[in-house]
Amino acid sequence: MNQIEQLKYKYARLNVLEKIIAINSVVFLFAVIFRRFVPGVFKWLHLPSDFYDFLYKPWTIITYGFLHFDLFHVLFNMLWLYFLGRIMLNLFNPKMALNIYFMGIIAGGLAFLFGYNVIPKVFATSAYLLGASAGVRAILIFLCAYMPDKDIRFFTFNLKLWWIGAVLIGFDVLNIIGGNNAGGNLAHLGGAALGFIYAKQLAMGHDIGTGFGRFMDWMTSLFKASKTPKMKTVHKQKGNVAGYKKEEFNQLNNQKKIDAILDKISKSGYDSLSKDEKEFLFKAGK
Repeated sequence: MNQIEQLKYKYARLNVLEKIIAINSVVFLFAVIFRRFVPGVFKWLHLPSDFYDFLYKPWTIITYGFLHFDLFHVLFNMLWLYFLGRIMLNLFNPKMALNIYFMGIIAGGLAFLFGYNVIPKVFATSAYLLGASAGVRAILIFLCAYMPDKDIRFFTFNLKLWWIGAVLIGFDVLNIIGGNNAGGNLAHLGGAALGFIYAKQLAMGHDIGTGFGRFMDWMTSLFKASKTPKMKTVHKQKGNVAGYKKEEFNQLNNQKKIDAILDKISKSGYDSLSKDEKEFLFKAGK
């Protein structure tokens, strides 16, 4: 097995978010090398702040999320994505993870365009957007909103996941007010908003990424050779949420709430529970 085949084999064994990390890393290396020789090519990949310029390059609403010029920028984004990906894929299917990530990229790009074209007094100078931060932030805030009591081990003590999300959102707001990479931080908030809405809708049994997932499947099929007859029967499974049957999803959601309540009891005692938590635990025990 030659080196190319080994790389293909290793890549095939990665999960979907690890593949995103690998693609971002390779694109970063190419950007570092070719930016010196053909810098003009990257204007076709990053997202411009001018709306009319964007209309000539609509694909940049996605491609900007794969482009980094700074080592620490790509390093921190990919470390976050790897860490969050392990939590995300333990609970949800890979397709949902991709939906949240790419919808977060798009939401961040739209927020960036909104800022520069609707409120130009705040975002006065022209700029361009690049980096995967909006997609990473979408996954982070999705997890914060869906499982806020999740504990994250930090050296010798635990942190609530939502604490981390709240601190990062706070920094984004302060940076916008202070004019420090205001456009980039606005894109972070766009991705965060998408992740929050996605989580709240999913908790109610609505997967808002289903239509986007079908669109991405259709886009992918355009680049694949057809191996099956054009006429085929498709059997759809109705009532599915996040890749689970609705009954399975409700059981998973209820179990998550029960685990969080039991964890709270173990740390602070039964009396620390709210009235709603006590009532939920009583019903679940029947």
